[in-house]
Amino acid sequence: MAKSVSTVKRRGLGNTARVDAWWLQPTAVFLGLTAFIVYSTWAAFQNAHYEWGPYLSPMYSPPLFGEHGWFGAAPGWWPAWLPFSPAFIILPFPAGFRFTCYYYRGAYYKSFWADPPACAVGEPRHMYRSEQKFPMILQNLHRYFLYFAIIILGFLWWDAIQAFIWTDTEGGKHFGMGVGTLVLLANATLLSSYTFGCHSLRHLIAGRRDNVSKGKLSFACYNCVSNLNKAHMKWAWFSLVCVGFTDFYVRMVSMGVWTDLRFF
Repeated sequence: MAKSVSTVKRRGLGNTARVDAWWLQPTAVFLGLTAFIVYSTWAAFQNAHYEWGPYLSPMYSPPLFGEHGWFGAAPGWWPAWLPFSPAFIILPFPAGFRFTCYYYRGAYYKSFWADPPACAVGEPRHMYRSEQKFPMILQNLHRYFLYFAIIILGFLWWDAIQAFIWTDTEGGKHFGMGVGTLVLLANATLLSSYTFGCHSLRHLIAGRRDNVSKGKLSFACYNCVSNLNKAHMKWAWFSLVCVGFTDFYVRMVSMGVWTDLRFF
């Protein structure tokens, strides 16, 4: 009996039989992520105009160090060759959480590495090593970045609450609200929707049960995370844009470019 041998011809980069605009989404992702990376890096180096009144930029929260930092202006161990900014201590944790996120992996693999650029489109890779080799094995740290993300999220909610507390000219505290209050509140809400829809969180809540429905509380939590996870991509982008806009808003108000509208 004759044996049939099938061969697969490798496509070159970008070769495809698709006739739709398959390149549109990876291009948009590339531009969006690049814009945020450039802006956040620039904002981190500024080390200024990240707070105004009761408003604090999420890129500098919690305020561990800085002009009004809990532990002083700058740590003694900070290298002399690197300009200090409190954001350099904070940003690596949410950045690590997003970089190892299951959604973002698929997004930047396509848009930055063309691995592959889209379904049924040729890619430059000639072998598949999965995520078992360095540096991709670091993706397994996602769960641990999740723990830090939840902690930071708690501080961001505290910042949103503090945005309702204003200090008058005599030093007294009173309840108030401005546009910035709503911006910080929206930022904490969108980040919560993104963080609590994480695949790893869903696994942590109910992953150890053979039948998750047997535990009423864990089943309810599992369903809640699952519902948020259905729109994980949307929450990822909405929250990313909101983080950048929140920092930009606080920065513009602090610099006197914008005037914060007070409702009461």
